[in-house]
Amino acid sequence: MGNREDLMAGAKRCLYEKGYGRTTARDIATASGVSLAAIGYHFGSKDALLNAALIEATGEWGARLAAVVARAGEASDDPEERFVAVWDGVKETIAEHRGLWAAQFEAMVQVERVPELRNALAEAQKGGRLGLAALFQGLPEVRDTEEEMSRGIFYQALLVGMAGQWLAAPELAPGGRDFLRGLELVGGSVLKGAAGADWHGPAADRPGPAG
Repeated sequence: MGNREDLMAGAKRCLYEKGYGRTTARDIATASGVSLAAIGYHFGSKDALLNAALIEATGEWGARLAAVVARAGEASDDPEERFVAVWDGVKETIAEHRGLWAAQFEAMVQVERVPELRNALAEAQKGGRLGLAALFQGLPEVRDTEEEMSRGIFYQALLVGMAGQWLAAPELAPGGRDFLRGLELVGGSVLKGAAGADWHGPAADRPGPAG
C-alpha cells in the first residue's frame, strides 16, 4: 500500500480503538507508520482524513450487512422469519463493529461544531437510505424514488435505534422478534385507525411472537 492507503487504514484502526473525538493526528501517523506531514499532503487535515475513514469503514460494514441479509433470505421463505433473521443478524454486526458504531454516534454529536463533518454525513445519508431500502427489499439495484426513500428512512431509524440501544445496554437491546412484535402492534394500531373498524392486522387476529 502507498502512504494514502496506509493513512486510511491507520485512521480506521484509530476510529475503532480510540473513537472519533479522541483520535489525534499523531495517533493516525503512529498507527499507519506514515509521517504527520503526509496527512496534510494527502487529505488536507486530520479531520478530513477521519471523515473519509468513517465513511469508508461504514461502507465496509455495509458489505457485511449485505451478507447477513442474503443469508437470512436463503434461510426461510416466510417474510416474518426473514425479517427476524435479518434484524438478529444486524444486531450481531453491531456487536462485531462496536467501535465503528461508537465512533459514528460520537461524530454525530460533533456535527454542530464541525461543518465539514456535517456535510460529509449529509451527503452520505441519502445514498445510505436508498442503499438500505434496496438491500432489505432484495432489489438488484438502488432505486431513487420517493417510495424507496420512505422505506430507507424507516430501515435507517430501526438500524440506528438498535445500535444506540446496544451501545447503551447490550443486554437490553432489541432483537428481530422485538422489532416484529412492535411492527405488528404499532402498524396494526395506526393502519386500523386509518382504514376503519373493519381492518384486521396481524396483531388483531393472532398472538405475536415472544419478545
